[in-house]
Amino acid sequence: MSDGARASIIDGKATAERLRARIGAAVKRLKADHGLTPGLAAVLVGEDPASEIYVRNKGRATEAAGMASFTHRLAADSDQGALIDLVRSLNTDDSVNAILVQLPLPDHIDADRVTEALDPAKDVDGFHLINVGRLSAGVGGGLVPCTPQGCVMLLKDALGALAGLHAVILGRSNLVGKPLAQLLLGENCTVTIAHSRTRNLAAETVRGDILVAAVGRPALVKGSWIKPGAAVIDVGINRMEGVAGKSRLVGDVDFDQAVTVAGHITPVPGGVGPMTIACLLRNTLIATAAQAGLPAPEI
Repeated sequence: MSDGARASIIDGKATAERLRARIGAAVKRLKADHGLTPGLAAVLVGEDPASEIYVRNKGRATEAAGMASFTHRLAADSDQGALIDLVRSLNTDDSVNAILVQLPLPDHIDADRVTEALDPAKDVDGFHLINVGRLSAGVGGGLVPCTPQGCVMLLKDALGALAGLHAVILGRSNLVGKPLAQLLLGENCTVTIAHSRTRNLAAETVRGDILVAAVGRPALVKGSWIKPGAAVIDVGINRMEGVAGKSRLVGDVDFDQAVTVAGHITPVPGGVGPMTIACLLRNTLIATAAQAGLPAPEI
C-alpha cells in the first residue's frame, strides 16, 4: 500500500466469536434432535504454565458452546505407557467424541507414538497419520488441524474466493505450514513453502498475494518482504520483554512496518489465536456428527 494508507485489520477475535455462536446453535440442535452432547477430553502431562492456561481456556470455551469438557492430568514423570493407556481408554469412552493431547509433552515421551494411539475419528487436532493422509490426498472425511483451518477461514472472510492467488507460507512444520499448504491448494491457490534453508527469503515472500508467517521468530518479516496489498496472516506468538520489564506478545511479522504495506493483516494477539480454539470446537462437533452417522453440520 502507499500514500499513507493502512491495512485492514483481520479481527480474529470477532470472527471466532461468530463461529462459536454458530457452533453453539448447532450443538443445541444436535441435543434437541438426536440427544447427543459433544464431549471433548483434554490430556495434560506435567505443569507447564502456558499449557495449563491453554487447557483451561479450551475447557471454558467447550462448556460455553454447550459441550461436555473433560480434563485428565498426569504427572510430569508419568511414563509413556501410562499416557497411551489413558488415550486408549478415551478412544473407547462413548461420552468422549474428541481427544486433545496438549503439546509439548515431556522429553521422555514420544509424541508421535502417542498420536498413533489416538482413534483418528477422535483426533481433534488432526495430527494422526490417517487424517494427515486424507488431507494430503484431498479426499476429505478427516479432521483438519485447527490453526491452519482458522487461517483459511480468516483469509476467505477477508478476500472471498482464494482461487488463483499466490500464497507464500513461511514455515514448513507439520502443525501449520504443511497442512496449510494442502488446504490452500484445495482452495486452488498456487502455493510456495519457504523455510530456514530458502535462499533470499524476502525475494520469495514479496511474491505472495497471501503471506503466512509461522516460524516462531519475532518480527522476522519486515515491510519490504511483503507485496503491496497482500493479505498477511501472522501465526507467530512470541513473548518479548516490554516496558518496565513487562512481557508482551508479538508475532513473526513486524506489524508496524507491515500494516503500511499489506492490504489485510492479522494482529498478535487477537488474530489467529482465537480461531484455533474456535476450530477445535468445530472439529469436536464434526467428529460427534460423524461418529453418530450424521452429516457434518454447516458451520
